Amino acid sequence: MTPTDETHLTDQRSYLSVLAAATATHDTGRDDDIALPKLPGFVESAFSPLAYEVGSRCLTARSGDGDRTAVALASLMGDTTTADLASRRMVSGRVHNPLLFMQATANSVLGHMSREFGITGQMLSLSTLDDPLTELLAMADLLLEEPELDRVLVLAVELGGGERVAAVHRELAADSGRPVPALPASAGLAAAVLLGRPDDGPAGAQGSIRPTQTARSAQQLGSIQSLFELATAHAEPSTETETHTHAHQ
Repeated sequence: MTPTDETHLTDQRSYLSVLAAATATHDTGRDDDIALPKLPGFVESAFSPLAYEVGSRCLTARSGDGDRTAVALASLMGDTTTADLASRRMVSGRVHNPLLFMQATANSVLGHMSREFGITGQMLSLSTLDDPLTELLAMADLLLEEPELDRVLVLAVELGGGERVAAVHRELAADSGRPVPALPASAGLAAAVLLGRPDDGPAGAQGSIRPTQTARSAQQLGSIQSLFELATAHAEPSTETETHTHAHQ
């Protein structure tokens, strides 16, 4: 993938330059689904491999100073695959596997990414019932007020799930008129956008978007679709089927 960098975003406070973008889907039934990338230390779930895949594509396409880079990851329900697997093992009386610790998944993959790319800026994970794109752009805008930072990688991951996950979604969406996710249980999708200040973007950049205009009241609670569409618009199709080689493998 060769992410593009020709457009700017704007929210109500400032413009943000799009430096790179990437998307990845696995087992969704789409034509561009990829084989699940291998990621050392992470098992069973597509959450971390997909998060690393899109994040690494952006950071590789637009290299920069890790000391001046921050990362923000959004996901409404996090690693539902690991959570479901761990709970099923516990209910069946099987010995707990310490690798199946869904509460730490987001922070773990961010830590892995920071080691691979030398990132020492702020690394945050968040969950929102609202539009993640709006939340992530607001977070990036806030982070870039810090003079020590030059860019912010924002990314989001959404997984399918079993009946228990669907039940949680139905409870969250109750009385809202919003649909529950329709992803297959083993499916996952991720999107990432590397953002910088307006003066960090390319000369002659054109086009803008207001994050508040990307949220649609009928969309699923916490859906990453807005970010996925944005990243798709700024990323060229990839022919890669698995993640980049890790130095420690």
